[in-house]
Amino acid sequence: MKNIAIIGSGQMGNGIAHVFAQNGFGVTLIDIHKDALDRAIQTIKGNLDRQVLKGIITEEIKMLTISNLQTNIDLKQGVANADLVVEAATENIDLKLKIFSDLDSFTKPDCILASNTSSISITKIAAATKRSDKVIGMHFMNPVPIMKLVEVIRGYRTSNEVTKQIFEISEKLGKTPVEVNDYPGFVANRILMPMINEAIYSLYENVAGVHEIDTVMKLGMAHPMGPLQLADFIGLDTCLSILKVLQDGFGNPKYAPCPLLVNMVNSGNLGVKTGQGFYQYTKGVKDLIVAENFKK
Repeated sequence: MKNIAIIGSGQMGNGIAHVFAQNGFGVTLIDIHKDALDRAIQTIKGNLDRQVLKGIITEEIKMLTISNLQTNIDLKQGVANADLVVEAATENIDLKLKIFSDLDSFTKPDCILASNTSSISITKIAAATKRSDKVIGMHFMNPVPIMKLVEVIRGYRTSNEVTKQIFEISEKLGKTPVEVNDYPGFVANRILMPMINEAIYSLYENVAGVHEIDTVMKLGMAHPMGPLQLADFIGLDTCLSILKVLQDGFGNPKYAPCPLLVNMVNSGNLGVKTGQGFYQYTKGVKDLIVAENFKK
């Protein structure tokens, strides 16, 4: 595989594009909005600059990475020569089904179609195509350039050969692939989201405050980041979406999202991406501030 197409230029999409380009692959980053693509390229360049300053990569590698990147607002044109497509669009089942149906028509017959979905069934996504054996999940962790794990999710008909290829390409990216079967939430979010939801319930029920809950988990359980801060980084809307997938998929009320989470999403307080969730986020300020106007 040499030519990689990434669909979606948000936080995950630009991170995935960064990692592929840095490891010598030709990358086309695709989004329907040109301004979103421009922001993504600037984000990648900024992250590369930080890597150079920290001595992680050289200036030469930075320039090679940038040269491996191109953008496109046309899906059909952008994926025409792709050997692998990684979809990293919004976590919305109808959108993903439409994208994969289009990809089935627009890509070469031997092109592998992967989704970075964090919870939606790969088997269901694959059913929108005529190549279910070549559809697979590649669930990268955020921030992609730093986190080593890739959950490789096999759909019901994903072939052994495609799974092997995705393992090999993940390792070429310096990642550690782990094979997971296609059940709601896979492994990472089936375990993580109930923990985050329980942390939100602990806040909702006045067991403790934001800082206190996160401190308990960081110092008591050696988590590098507390669950409420992590929820802010993931995006509270994404957390809510995943919990709904778990609740619908298993039919178990234990996955029901906390009413506080629902209210925060409805109010538009989604975490880092909106500047406020359980914490406030101000550019240029490194310290997190518990949201002063935080209300249950």
